[in-house]
Amino acid sequence: MNFEFKVISGAIAHEIIHSNYEMCQTIIAEAYRQYADGKASAPTCHFLRFPDRPNARIIPLPARIAMGDHCISGIKWIASYPDNVAKGIPRASAVLILNDEETGYPLACVEASLISAARTAASATLGAHHLARGKRRAKSLGIVGNGIISKYIYQFLIGTGWEIDEVRLFDKNPAEPERFHKNVIQDRRHRVVTHTGDLESLLVASDLIVFATSAGAPHITDKELFAHNPIVLHISLRDLGADIIAGAQNFVDSAEHALSNNTSLHLAQMEMGHADFLTGTISDLIEGRRVADPERLRIFSPFGLGVLDLALGNLVYRRAVETRRFVAVDDFFYERER
Repeated sequence: MNFEFKVISGAIAHEIIHSNYEMCQTIIAEAYRQYADGKASAPTCHFLRFPDRPNARIIPLPARIAMGDHCISGIKWIASYPDNVAKGIPRASAVLILNDEETGYPLACVEASLISAARTAASATLGAHHLARGKRRAKSLGIVGNGIISKYIYQFLIGTGWEIDEVRLFDKNPAEPERFHKNVIQDRRHRVVTHTGDLESLLVASDLIVFATSAGAPHITDKELFAHNPIVLHISLRDLGADIIAGAQNFVDSAEHALSNNTSLHLAQMEMGHADFLTGTISDLIEGRRVADPERLRIFSPFGLGVLDLALGNLVYRRAVETRRFVAVDDFFYERER
């Protein structure tokens, strides 16, 4: 057996991911198919929390998935520390460990904050594509929460051919929209880019809305703000009140996961006593078992399955190995004989 342990940096992961947005989206779509067909497993995750840091958490996401003619298993270990933002560093950090299918030995450690952001963005834009029934155009994109997840979603939208006339930016930190505009937005792709301190006006004016906040509980409860039936990518999962959820077509990646951990969907279920508001899954949309209704509010609330991290992590690992772009640790496993 080859005991070489490989370390793959964020720089390599970034280069591989950003070289082909369409391929990443295709890989994520296939991972959803595998999950729906029972060929991938993603156990319900648990949150490691800290009494002295109630807004911080670390989440282990184990998973296994069949990719082509082989299977891969592993775990993403992702920390979310919202207070990092005030320090000028990203909220989330992560590593992905990939395991050999035959022996269980770890093959590699991949820097995974970028993989996590990219799989979230690929999932979100895949959902937007199907909720828009293939029409990759928005009159106004509203982005609520101007961090790295929103950055990746914007890059994937532009990278997969979306035409967007206007972009509206909102963040509870009033300095963030300007930073996001300067560092992320491609002005030439849009007629106008607006920074607003009025969240309600953004919601009313946008036909494609991204929520990527650190909200711990629903803070938007007025369903009239969505009377124009936009597409909502509810990535942060805890922004919307039960009345808004109840009046929408709701799509998820996994009902088991989405109806847990006090997400908006979970809270709505507890309030109503049922989950009849769930329309279907992203796999239902991909396979045509469900169709989005443009005359209704359409919400995609992906919990974020570990199989998605594995699928993209496998791409990064294989491309890095093919091109010898990794750090080899030959003596990582010291005791090699039983």
